[in-house]
Amino acid sequence: MSRWPDIWSDVLARVVDEAHLVTGDQLAVMLDSVVRDVGLTADILLVDLSQRLLNPVSPQAVPPVQVEGTVAGRAYQLGEIQPANDSSGERWLWVPLLDGTERLGVLRIGLTDQVVDDVELRTRCWSLAGLMGHIVMTKIVYSDRLRSLRYHTPLSVPSELLWQLLPPRTFATERVVVTALLEPPDQVAGDAYDYSADATTLNLAIFDAVGHDMRACLTTALAMTTIRNARRAGETDLTTLANRASDLVSEQPGPLRFVTAVLASLDTENGVLRYLLAGHPPPLLVRSGRVVKELAHPPRYPLGIPGAATADLIASEQLEPGDRLLLYSDGIVEARDASGQFFGEQRLVDFTERASLAELSAPETLRRLAAAVLAHQGGHLQDDATLLMVDWSANGHRRMSPEFTARP
Repeated sequence: MSRWPDIWSDVLARVVDEAHLVTGDQLAVMLDSVVRDVGLTADILLVDLSQRLLNPVSPQAVPPVQVEGTVAGRAYQLGEIQPANDSSGERWLWVPLLDGTERLGVLRIGLTDQVVDDVELRTRCWSLAGLMGHIVMTKIVYSDRLRSLRYHTPLSVPSELLWQLLPPRTFATERVVVTALLEPPDQVAGDAYDYSADATTLNLAIFDAVGHDMRACLTTALAMTTIRNARRAGETDLTTLANRASDLVSEQPGPLRFVTAVLASLDTENGVLRYLLAGHPPPLLVRSGRVVKELAHPPRYPLGIPGAATADLIASEQLEPGDRLLLYSDGIVEARDASGQFFGEQRLVDFTERASLAELSAPETLRRLAAAVLAHQGGHLQDDATLLMVDWSANGHRRMSPEFTARP
């Protein structure tokens, strides 16, 4: 046992070395081969975009596993290592698979008889899962097999295009967590989200183009890319960003097209939020588990409709430590049940408050909220629906990873 740290160092080094020349669909085979040196077996399961199913990378591995109602799903939902066994005495650990804080799926780590399930082992498995999460993301860029595992059903062409443009669904630092979600992931066309994070600034945006076709997709893509381009060139003024996107959208030939949006910038050191509404539903501010206000500053016209934004359209809000911000598109509140009743703002507020009081992580809150909206509309949304949540908190990131009582 005295050589245990050295053996694990060798395992991690081999994973890195062998990953250089492994295709995405062979990652699970490579990982399983390496960890057998420490008495373990391994499978990789990736979650689909709807976050309902965990799909094995290796076709010969375990069958797909539901996120709801399973031990593997609990590991995914709560970000905690979950032990399991069967009647034959076989033991394994379900370990959350993350790229940073972006939830990718789970590892299934099998334990042979001589392996002791203790804090040291779980810490090593957590480190291994963190390494594999980064490696999976490097391979998924050029692996159709890995991408297909994330699709519950084939994507429409507009959806394929938008998903290529979006940042990861979750990002966190010690000060802030940002997470987002699109529904339905295989048919989304006009909705999108964007964010960027640097040392003390988090830039946020949410978009909803008129229509549900390729034209809507291209309109959203144009607005989002224009704002990114200006921001990366050093532009920080929200009115200028909105005006540039609006001008470029309005210049496109054909029928009138426009995009509603919220543009925002959060100083992650002092909690000052600056935001601009462009015909979009106002964000909700959650404090101490309660929705305390809508950030309903007078809006400018949607992007693409003539009428320049001016400085007085920028609002400012001082956040308090622990505050949560929720941005959403109208597809959330306008989802209808069989009787025609809207999901509505009150249900959205009630769910958000319950999730905050339950201390669910931001990404898990959105996953469950999307499931509630989907259930309200009978399992099939008629409109794109987007959610974007921000936790300005020193504790937000801690809800997304396991805590160990000791570390070797």
